[in-house]
Amino acid sequence: VMTKEDTMIVCGDFGALWHGGRRDEIQLAILEDLPFTVAFVDGNHENFTALSKYPVEEWNGGKVQFLRPHVIHLMRGQFFTLEGHTFFTMGGASSHDVDDGILDPAAPDYYERLFRLLGEGREQYRIVGQSWWPEELPSKEEYAEARRTLDAHRWEVDYIITHSPPGGIAEELGRPQDTLTDFLEEVRQKARYRRWLFGHCHGDWEIDESHLLLWERIVRIV
Repeated sequence: VMTKEDTMIVCGDFGALWHGGRRDEIQLAILEDLPFTVAFVDGNHENFTALSKYPVEEWNGGKVQFLRPHVIHLMRGQFFTLEGHTFFTMGGASSHDVDDGILDPAAPDYYERLFRLLGEGREQYRIVGQSWWPEELPSKEEYAEARRTLDAHRWEVDYIITHSPPGGIAEELGRPQDTLTDFLEEVRQKARYRRWLFGHCHGDWEIDESHLLLWERIVRIV
């Protein structure tokens, strides 16, 4: 039997905040009613404008945002201790379904571009502040904080939780690489850890004994 003392960690793209309004309130109420605590790292499909409105607090050694008492955003570059085990978290990912562009509603040609795409039946686009946010990738400050956190713990941790894969694994999976996957590859090469769990690649695969891609699968690690 699970209780609120038990924690389920979601490896990003949780979508708990998307619309920033009433629909999110309903979704969060449903999550709060679950018989366990839900914690998540952010992916690239979060409403970062809505997420930024929640205060930053400390929980089990690292920075978090409480969306509800038992719905918790694990922030980037943080180190947590849960049930005697240590976790390093680093959310974020690039949106790769943007071949038709990222449209800015503030741009003078916004409607012209949007109607042209709609007329051509093209759907690989996103809209700033509605379906895409520049905060999907970490800032320089977040990378710096992540390195300080890892330095403080001598780059030793039991579990690493991310949304993006490290660069070498992204290459193996045929996925695009970016500044975040480059940073995570640096972590993979330098850190000592037991297991790395990540999402983003739409699959449930045991990459090797240390790296696990999760999408729909739930695994017990502690």
